[in-house]
Amino acid sequence: MNQDERYTALFGGLVTMFQTAALQQMGKIKNPATDSIERDLDQAGMSIDMLEMIQWRMKGNLKREEEDYLMSILRDLKLNYVDELAKQKPGSVDVPGETEKK
Repeated sequence: MNQDERYTALFGGLVTMFQTAALQQMGKIKNPATDSIERDLDQAGMSIDMLEMIQWRMKGNLKREEEDYLMSILRDLKLNYVDELAKQKPGSVDVPGETEKK
């Protein structure tokens, strides 16, 4: 495996790590350490914000496939986040990363 392939795999692993964390924090999947469903929407929002920061900081430096993968993950996580937040506080939906977009 050359360095480019290695970094592509590591990037995918990093994105997947934050995706998995956000899904666990939203209560969508079990926490494997506790074997239970846990919800912490503030922390889930932070995980989504971290992925959005990576997207912003890497703009212009990602391969098309990496960019598409990250955008797809972010879109899915934001939809799930809004769904979970609406269950908690109807009418009060704040999507991570959406407050400062221009």
